[in-house]
Amino acid sequence: MSGEALNLVRSATIVWRHKILAGTIVGLGLVGNTAWTVAQPQVYTASALVVLSPPPASAAQTAAGQSPSVDVTTQTVVVTSEPVLSAAMRAADLRLSVTALRNLIQVSSAGPLTVSVSAQGDTARQAERTANAVTDSYIAYSTAASNPGGRQPAGLLQPATTAIAKPRTTRVYQAAGAGGLVGALIAVIVVLAIGRNDRRLRERDAIADSIGVPVLAAVRARCPRDAAGWAKLLGSYAPGATDAWLLGGALRHVGLLRESGRSGTGSIAVLSLSADRDALALGPQLAVYTAAQGIPAALLVGAGHDSTAMAALRAACRPAAARNPASLQLMVSDHEDVVRVPAQSVTVAVDVIDARAPQLAGTARADVTVLAVTAGAVTAEQLVRVAAAAAAAGRTIAGIFVANPEPRDQTTGRLPQLARSERHRMPTRMVGVATESGR
Repeated sequence: MSGEALNLVRSATIVWRHKILAGTIVGLGLVGNTAWTVAQPQVYTASALVVLSPPPASAAQTAAGQSPSVDVTTQTVVVTSEPVLSAAMRAADLRLSVTALRNLIQVSSAGPLTVSVSAQGDTARQAERTANAVTDSYIAYSTAASNPGGRQPAGLLQPATTAIAKPRTTRVYQAAGAGGLVGALIAVIVVLAIGRNDRRLRERDAIADSIGVPVLAAVRARCPRDAAGWAKLLGSYAPGATDAWLLGGALRHVGLLRESGRSGTGSIAVLSLSADRDALALGPQLAVYTAAQGIPAALLVGAGHDSTAMAALRAACRPAAARNPASLQLMVSDHEDVVRVPAQSVTVAVDVIDARAPQLAGTARADVTVLAVTAGAVTAEQLVRVAAAAAAAGRTIAGIFVANPEPRDQTTGRLPQLARSERHRMPTRMVGVATESGR
């Protein structure tokens, strides 16, 4: 997965797949920036206007018939120069550094010969005082004969008299928008970084290719949280039309159900990994579905890996009064127990194996062994370790049941990679072959 190139479609799929994480990051950015903005004191802004006049024409300009001009852009830079700001701090007793004062000042062109000087402050009086002090200092500096850049006539057009503050609602809206935008950017970066390095298998073809066995069925499944939930599943599970068709097809594929769908014998072991919770529900669902067809069936729950969900399932299967279809027998097996299963029935043995160090020695043997995995819950390495453990135990994995396939997955997993490549072989062009043509 980490080696795949990112494109727009795959990036959007990754973001949608991690939509909860992405939404949380966006929400944190929105709420955090809004809260920080609301906590800040109200900021007031006051503005003064300075009008500039062209300097007197020099003798050379008069002789050449040229008129002097004013560079407003240059004057906006002069307003925030150190001599102007230092003089303003001394005149108005502003206890700030030059850098701090420069951060409070914003100078812009308000017209062909007009400069706007705006200042911020915690109070209206402070903003007005700062704006007027900087404006007066600039006028004194620019009109002085000792001005290093040459005397620039300037006058006060409008002093700073009324400071205004941005409404709180506007500040909140702007802060929320900015925080949400930054949060969205961070969320996309984080989610794409996680998704690019995610090695879990999500497509059915990828799951089938990992160990070279087909996907027999892909149905919806949810693992109950406790024994009461398992008892409810065993008593009332009813798959939808699509899931029922897939489950029946899977049983017919492995030879446990005849084509008529009304009878069958044999056993199937459904193994899931300890790191994959929802896959555990596939075995019980298969047993309940079989019994619902009127076929005598037995659900055999093994000792399993140390799992809370497995313990709850075993507890739900122990009571004799557990609600379940009449043709479904519930049994619990321990390593030292010998459980007798009715001969004329379809037996579904469910067990959980350790995802890190799989061992099949303590699991029930059956005519057919299949794996149950959830899309996006296991990696190819984990499935390969299970397949190797099965081979070491003298067992063959006949297929895979997939729980909760992704809606965007268009693959089926019915054919492993080698079979697909042979089935869809591209035509080749014959070169250098002699042919005859009739005359």
